[in-house]
Amino acid sequence: QVQLVESGGGLVQAGGSLRLSCAASGRTFSSYNWGWFRQAPGKEREFVVSINWSGGITDYANSVKGRFTISRDNAKNTVYLQMNSLKPEDTAVYYCAAARPRERLSRDDYDYWGQGTQVTVVS
Repeated sequence: QVQLVESGGGLVQAGGSLRLSCAASGRTFSSYNWGWFRQAPGKEREFVVSINWSGGITDYANSVKGRFTISRDNAKNTVYLQMNSLKPEDTAVYYCAAARPRERLSRDDYDYWGQGTQVTVVS
């Protein structure tokens, strides 16, 4: 059974940093693409960033470009999201997702999803 589990969320002051992790189990994800998404209260879920199977290609939403960094450790079946210079508008539940091998990164086509971790940024 495939399971994605996020961790690392919490409460942080504006300008601070958090590092989210997403650990996968149930199969090997080394050939999968990964993505991070977020959903703020009263808003639709939105794309944050994605990374291809090798880690060599990434795609960032404009709102986080230059502040967030995605990385992956295939040996650990884990993907990370380093979030720096956090803003109150980054407050949301953050979800990781995995996509079966595809030619291109996607902003909306994922096969497995985690349950989410809350990130709250206060000013």
